[in-house]
Amino acid sequence: MKGFMDSTLVIGSQFGDEGKGKLVDCLAEKSDCVVRFQGGNNAGHTVVVDGKEFKLHLLPSGTIRKKRSLIGTGVSLDPRVLKQEIDSLKEKKIEVNLGIDPRCQIIMPWHNVIDIGKEEALKEKNIGTTRRGVGPCYADRASRIGIRFDDLVDEKRLSEKINFNYSYYKNVCEKVLGKEFDFTEEEVFQQYSALGKEFKKHLTDVSIEVNDFLVKGKKVLFEGAQGTMLDNDFGTYPFVTSSHPISGAATIGIGLSPQKLKRIIAVVKAYTTRVGSGPFPTELNETEADFLRNAGNEFGTTTGRARRVGWLDLPMLRMANRLNGFTELAITKLDVLSGIKKLLIAESYSIEGKKILEFPYANHLIEKAKPNYIEFKGFVLEEKDRKELREEGYSVLDPKAKKYLGFIEKQLKVPIKTISFGPDRIDTLTKGKSVC
Repeated sequence: MKGFMDSTLVIGSQFGDEGKGKLVDCLAEKSDCVVRFQGGNNAGHTVVVDGKEFKLHLLPSGTIRKKRSLIGTGVSLDPRVLKQEIDSLKEKKIEVNLGIDPRCQIIMPWHNVIDIGKEEALKEKNIGTTRRGVGPCYADRASRIGIRFDDLVDEKRLSEKINFNYSYYKNVCEKVLGKEFDFTEEEVFQQYSALGKEFKKHLTDVSIEVNDFLVKGKKVLFEGAQGTMLDNDFGTYPFVTSSHPISGAATIGIGLSPQKLKRIIAVVKAYTTRVGSGPFPTELNETEADFLRNAGNEFGTTTGRARRVGWLDLPMLRMANRLNGFTELAITKLDVLSGIKKLLIAESYSIEGKKILEFPYANHLIEKAKPNYIEFKGFVLEEKDRKELREEGYSVLDPKAKKYLGFIEKQLKVPIKTISFGPDRIDTLTKGKSVC
């Protein structure tokens, strides 16, 4: 099958925020096309180029490389946010070469109201959503009343669908959630029809385009949002996202045969972080977490919320590997561990006296899990060390850091091929040479 070896999928292996955007940006240099397959603007990728930060929420990270960028049907798309992103890049002299699948679901203003209303109704049991309306938009898709990108670009269909959805959700929000709309039906139509006219030029059948790229032997890079442990089915439900950030979802979110996925890269942060509520076995207390949080700038790209921080969790990564079928690992934020005298990795858990190697399937079991830690000596990566790493590669990495990485590799039986040791493109290497 021509093009079989030219597809690469980048997957978050933890709770999201692993540094996928940077890796995709690096890999995009030698790719012909970058495709986003799930999630919405409830997540963000930060790409740093020559000290300049680019924060993306919907656009594929390859956009910064001016590559053909596609948004697949698995994405919940807020056209208001997309316009802001495109306009922001234009100000920085970056023209977007974008295609959007007609089947893509559109986030409407009432989705934001529902998201906020539900979170407030749950009170202390809230999920910790970003309140961007992504979950309610996916719910509309399952309920078969959603508005799709194909509707957005057609005024007649858009008007008909807004007419039904507006009155339906106005009732729901006011009578069930106690939330008033601060927008009229006509205001929604005017705003969204204008966005539809602006974005109509981007309509493309992403499934056909991606398959054509692969048949022609082009290099296609697939990216998602969030991480494996936030998967709607296999994550720490209900403290999960509303989509499927695992490798199998890429085939549905794009419209692609699983046979065409060959290289599946796990992005693994050198420790673990989580945003929002939900179980977190290796979480550090606030005092211990502060160093890592500040050193790693662990604050959400989308919300600015401080991330919860903990040690690396191998049971979690074993499960992620089982679900995704990783062919290689990319370790990120290794530099953030610099200066810590004693590093820990959770090798397994103990649950009611039994040793457990895999992440439990339910929260009531996860909450009982006590990590069994393996201790490692810390290492230091100063600026002079990073400069040497950029020039010489993996061979000059501190032996103590190599031991830490080697343990991960051996336990998961998946090779580490990429290591990130700083925020910029150039602070990325493979075992032997830079990938950026």
